Amino acid sequence: MKSIIVFTVLIAVAVAVPVEEDHAAVIVKSQNTNIGVDNWKWLSETSNGITQQESGNIGSAQEGISVRGSFTYVDPNTKQQYTVTYIADKNGFQPKGEHLPVAPAV
Repeated sequence: MKSIIVFTVLIAVAVAVPVEEDHAAVIVKSQNTNIGVDNWKWLSETSNGITQQESGNIGSAQEGISVRGSFTYVDPNTKQQYTVTYIADKNGFQPKGEHLPVAPAV
């Protein structure tokens, strides 16, 4: 009986602990453009400072899909804004940002 009471109290405490979640962010801008069958472009912005954009196209079998884009966000701890730009193509995903480490030349 004691174990049931202890278990019930632990569950009650776990449920009562506030969880910090930011459900207040809303989309303030969104644009999607279908440029023909094999091309696309989109962008979005949320009220908490996150912005994203991407464009791409489906090339030939040799070229493959090519994507270019970026996203910006604010670190909730430092309040510093970071931007990552990227290319994704036959050479893989290639992100760049001042805060990202750079691999040594091969």
